[in-house]
Amino acid sequence: MKHKIEVDYRSIQLLRITVSGIFLIAGLNHLLQTDKVVNRIALASSKNFAYFFGDPTLLVLLSGIVMILAGAVFLIGYKTKWAAILLIAILIPITITVQIGQTSTLGPLFKNITIFGGLLFFILNDTNKFNKKIKL
Repeated sequence: MKHKIEVDYRSIQLLRITVSGIFLIAGLNHLLQTDKVVNRIALASSKNFAYFFGDPTLLVLLSGIVMILAGAVFLIGYKTKWAAILLIAILIPITITVQIGQTSTLGPLFKNITIFGGLLFFILNDTNKFNKKIKL
């Protein structure tokens, strides 16, 4: 049985704007402070996961570019499902490398889990075809 609820589209817009913000800021950080981000990877207990994929500096720069581009597309509401999929694809290795295993700072891990939830909302729900209100 499928339940339907009404959701004000402004709340969807607000969710999209707030979730995109973290990727835009993080992407800029990856590009403008690459050495600091690479150093965080070097200090992470799961750094070998990142090293498996290649040179950390290149990975940080590429992830920064993807976060900015997909974050901007997500922000404006164009192809939100595909932008969300790309952002999750970037967030998973970052979370595994930097957040998992950092038992002294569980806050960032749960922040990323919350961001996953926000992105999954846009993957599971077609929010592009509605103007004012949608039924879920």
